[in-house]
Amino acid sequence: MIKKGDKRIIRGWVFYDWANSVYNLVISSAIFPIFYESLTRQAYLDKHLELGGVVDSSAITVEFFGVEISPSVLMSYVLSASFLVVAFLSPMLSGIADFSGNKKKFMQFFCYLGALSCISLFFFDIHHIEIGMLSLFLASIGFWNSLVFYNAYLPEIAEPKDHDKISARGFSMGYFGSMILLVICLAMIMFIDKSLTKYTFLLVGIWWIGFSQITYRVLPNNVFEKKKEKGMIWKGFKELKKVFQEFKKIKRLKRFLSAFFFFNTGVQTVMLMAVLYAKREIFVGEYEEAGQTGLIVSILLIQLLAALGAFLLSRLSVKIGNIKSLLIVVAFWIPICVYAYFLTTPVEFYVLAACVGVVMGGVQSLARSTYSKFLPETTDHASYFSFYDVTEKIGIVFGTFFFGFMEYITGDIRASILSVMFFFIVGLILLFFVPRNTEKLKSV
Repeated sequence: MIKKGDKRIIRGWVFYDWANSVYNLVISSAIFPIFYESLTRQAYLDKHLELGGVVDSSAITVEFFGVEISPSVLMSYVLSASFLVVAFLSPMLSGIADFSGNKKKFMQFFCYLGALSCISLFFFDIHHIEIGMLSLFLASIGFWNSLVFYNAYLPEIAEPKDHDKISARGFSMGYFGSMILLVICLAMIMFIDKSLTKYTFLLVGIWWIGFSQITYRVLPNNVFEKKKEKGMIWKGFKELKKVFQEFKKIKRLKRFLSAFFFFNTGVQTVMLMAVLYAKREIFVGEYEEAGQTGLIVSILLIQLLAALGAFLLSRLSVKIGNIKSLLIVVAFWIPICVYAYFLTTPVEFYVLAACVGVVMGGVQSLARSTYSKFLPETTDHASYFSFYDVTEKIGIVFGTFFFGFMEYITGDIRASILSVMFFFIVGLILLFFVPRNTEKLKSV
């Protein structure tokens, strides 16, 4: 058993956010998408110029297992498939982890899988794109699955009254750490040589593995000193079934997860689609030359303000409670969607990025700590957090599909942005039905 509130263990836990968040920024949001888009575009143009055909730069495709497909559609399909795998794996593995007490080992496995997959992107070859997309697929699985076991440590290392503050510290560390590495990567690309882009993927993997050792050095593996037994996989499933039966009886958890599904789907959809929206609707025509620089500036702005937002909302939750704080921040997302629909200039997009940054960090941090506070006294934290994780991943798949479907039926990506309001409105309404009184904490 470990003593809750141990500052050394909490510092170590927080450092995993610093270690892994570079994947989310450099690979998911900034450098790899731009690298991938420019590489596929150039390959398409070269191929059609060699064949002497008419080049339509607005209809770029790549060949994937013999099928011609849009690069952006391919990437979204690969990421969606990875989220579905995570949604399937995390409950199963968390049951085994809770039964065996091997939460830390599972976390390490997926951390190394994700980091090594990032490193393998160094060898990304447009002529063997299937292998490159496999690296992206495994990197996503490694990142998201490691977070299931990482998040499950929060109720084990800290008292409920400290969950908001510690969760916010983790997210803030992640935002700052990833921003530092992004600046280093951009300096390499912009001031030394663009050919160094691939080396940034090496840096992500090394950073992730290297700083995670600070976490692994202090986090205990078998917190509740569970003994090893035969039939671990089968008994892991039984453990998950037992937790699910408990979960169904806790009204507060069920209602919170229902609200979380909707408002987090909105948050994740905006985060994943903002760059694509900006490239299609804002940084075009007279603003096209400023596109890459403008997107990087907006991403850095979001990271910086997200750290501030996580800190401010954790302070607000102490004064007025978690649910009231979430109601305020989720409500704020609704006018953000309306504003995004009407904006037309880079300056307006930077204002949007600033607003998104403040509320993004706050809502993610507070949602994690609120769920942690709502958990019953248990030794099955990984299993409980797997439900949280599955809700998040299915929401991402649903949200990105809905975003694309709205553009398909309307022919206007701006309609997709406006339609994201639906998720925030439903999430906001459902939050009103989450019971706020708890025996553990008055502030929830």
